[in-house]
Amino acid sequence: MGTEAAAPTTPVKRATHVVLLANPGAGHILPVAELARRIVAHGDGHEFTATLGTFTNFSSSEHSSTLASLPPSVSTATRIFTVVNRALPHLRDLLLRSPSGVAVFVADLLSPAALQVAVELGVPGYLFCTTNLMALSCMLHVPELDRTTTCEFRDLPEPVQLPGCVPLRGADLLDPLQDRSDPAYRLMAEFGNNHRLAHGFIVNTFDAMEHQTLEAFKYLSDKGVYPPAFAVGPFVRPCTGVENANGEAAEHNSSCLRWLDEKPDRSVLYVCFGSGGTLSTDQMAELAMGLEASGQRFMWVVRFPSDKDRSACYFGGSGGHGDSPLGYLPEGFIERPRGRGLALTEWAPQVEILNHRAVGGFLSHCGWNSTLEAVAAGVPMLAWPLYAEQRVNAVMLCERVGLALRPRVGTEGNNGVVPREEVAVAVTELIAGERGAAAREKARQLRQGAAEAWGPDGPSRKAFEDIAGKWKKAASARAAS
Repeated sequence: MGTEAAAPTTPVKRATHVVLLANPGAGHILPVAELARRIVAHGDGHEFTATLGTFTNFSSSEHSSTLASLPPSVSTATRIFTVVNRALPHLRDLLLRSPSGVAVFVADLLSPAALQVAVELGVPGYLFCTTNLMALSCMLHVPELDRTTTCEFRDLPEPVQLPGCVPLRGADLLDPLQDRSDPAYRLMAEFGNNHRLAHGFIVNTFDAMEHQTLEAFKYLSDKGVYPPAFAVGPFVRPCTGVENANGEAAEHNSSCLRWLDEKPDRSVLYVCFGSGGTLSTDQMAELAMGLEASGQRFMWVVRFPSDKDRSACYFGGSGGHGDSPLGYLPEGFIERPRGRGLALTEWAPQVEILNHRAVGGFLSHCGWNSTLEAVAAGVPMLAWPLYAEQRVNAVMLCERVGLALRPRVGTEGNNGVVPREEVAVAVTELIAGERGAAAREKARQLRQGAAEAWGPDGPSRKAFEDIAGKWKKAASARAAS
């Protein structure tokens, strides 16, 4: 009696599983989520799976024990780094217990310490830079600056010259570096060392935005100085409608767009300092009076002021004790420019506003998400940096890219407040002046470059495919071993 041959079996190809870790705040969660989406959608849609993790809201009870011992003066950076470090054991458990296995781990910009866990477990670790390559270059250079200088960075006698970057005055370096006695300073020095644990940097930028910096960084990477950088941006929320942050249609959102419908093309200045940015009481008043004095049309997303912390809204707190932040505006401000100015509170549909034909400029804190949204919409900027790496961004946007103008800050005697006269001059120049017209032309060029970056042969698409190919090879090698 004969025997039947067993039917050949085709091995099931296992998807490459990527775990991503995002820090709190829209500037981190949104681009990391977009990276996760593109990873899963890559190829035939079955080559990758992804797990996206983040930290519990910092204002929740889960973190109360961690943060309760920290005084109110402790910076946002210190609070974030503290929670990240204390969460490492939980991250280790997540990576060990993942039912799909972990082929690649991607930490976002503020979690380089998490790469230590990836090294311990033998998992290839990458860092997703949610800002630009110039800011990342600055962070990588911090340990060297710390080793070779003793003065406060704001007192450095010469600008810091990084390869392929615009020279940076010490006062324009990252916010946590401006005081060596701040606990965040020492954490930032460790931060720069942990970055080097990465197998590579995935950067939310694109060639037309940072060509010189990318070329210089590649030269250093090829020599083994830094891990390679992959410019895969820009990641920008699509312009799809007027839903609020909870996905619900909001009447005040659609009404603000109807207000824009009645205005001439490129005539309105949109004013917003991001989800975390906060002005002082004095600066809020000077900005209001300057907007009014400019005679230009404006739409301002107004939040409660804070005289202690320029990132007071980062963790969701506003610091306001009244019913509305509008109560902090100068008396009569809401009534006087009626029809020419519109003040909004809370959330606004920023992408839809920036893409409206009536918007001709964006007064921004220079957060990188907001910057890329302006670029994708072709809108020039008025740079008003507040915290984190935003001064670095402002220098790049004004002095290298040509996308932004920057108002002059007041003297030390008025605590660095931009006076109303300078606000009026800068706003008028951006909307109606020659320098504003040049910035608008640059914005048009960058919009085209951003659109081409992810085209069929675009540099960002190629960079993404390059890194995805590396991940699949690494996963196959691990499975075969």
